[in-house]
Amino acid sequence: MSTAVSPDLRRIWRGARVPLALLLLIVIIALAIVLSRGKQTSGEFDPGSYEPRGSHALAHLLEQQGVQIRAAHSLAEAREAADSGTLLITNPQLVPANGLADLRRRVAHLVLVAPGSTALDMAAPTVSSAGAGDIRTLQPDCTVGAAVSAGSVTLGGRHYRTDDKTARACYRDGGEPTFVQLADRTGTVTVLGSAEAFTNDQIAKEGNAAFGMRLLGDHRQLIWYVPSTEDPALDSEKKPFVDLIPPGWRYGALTVGIAIVLFALWRARRLGPVVREPLPVVVRSAETAEGRARLYRRGGATGHAAETLREAARTRLRKRLGLPRDAGPPAVVETVSARTGRAPNEVGAVLYGPSPSDEAALVRLADELDAVEREVERS
Repeated sequence: MSTAVSPDLRRIWRGARVPLALLLLIVIIALAIVLSRGKQTSGEFDPGSYEPRGSHALAHLLEQQGVQIRAAHSLAEAREAADSGTLLITNPQLVPANGLADLRRRVAHLVLVAPGSTALDMAAPTVSSAGAGDIRTLQPDCTVGAAVSAGSVTLGGRHYRTDDKTARACYRDGGEPTFVQLADRTGTVTVLGSAEAFTNDQIAKEGNAAFGMRLLGDHRQLIWYVPSTEDPALDSEKKPFVDLIPPGWRYGALTVGIAIVLFALWRARRLGPVVREPLPVVVRSAETAEGRARLYRRGGATGHAAETLREAARTRLRKRLGLPRDAGPPAVVETVSARTGRAPNEVGAVLYGPSPSDEAALVRLADELDAVEREVERS
């Protein structure tokens, strides 16, 4: 006989209701946090971000000085906003080459942060990369107004070189400048090795605030362009698949993954009920009895073996004598004594006596039980 082990709907619901309740609670808390925070901007060097790597502090200082800041996160937004003034591009590598050249023509001052070779070729062809270094405090050692007024600034990162005699190089690190500014009839281009001085956690150090305000506040309008990998203008085939996934989805997938692992660990600790299944083969009763006898012998369980033999014999005698299953020792002993002619004390010693002390006594008890049963059958 076998027992069904497939879970029914009620059992599934009992097992899943607690995890589902916890998951629903997590979703409600997450929604409450998102709704309570409202619309906020995040991201490195973003003018609306209050994070340590954001640049809201510098943007606020510029606005207090009368500079109108327009944030852009796509090439289309930057093109729409670019109308003379200053244009800051925090990650020129994410701007298509043709788009960068077009933006260069639309503004009076273009500021590029850590541009690569492609961006330099389009916006400042006389400037080339010259390695990279650590970001640290550097001295200006030049005549650029923003550098002179700021003094020491947190700069470094990429190094540049130029063969343009009219270009002005500042903040040298190991002999190579991390700040290059050049001007022609179309406007001014400034190349920065990093924008560390513009972040919220660095703006109050050294002359970073003065440097950012003088450099980015030279015109009444500032377009703050933070390129994004989600910009439709980018060639999606060249972007890694991970960059195509919005940050919120990545965070959500990570949270769900952690929840699944914790749920699996929690459920793995629970042991289910014992399930009876039919034996794959038929085993003869004699083999089963011999196997159990060997186990009793190996464990020295003489008393347990004797009680097993007596209980089996008493059960068979009750059935053969017509006694109820709950018949007590006096009734069994009296009935067996009357059928076999044995003395009651002799029958009681065989059926309910003390446990044998050794294997030899156990064998004698087994023989006596067989003898009593045969006498009852013959009577």
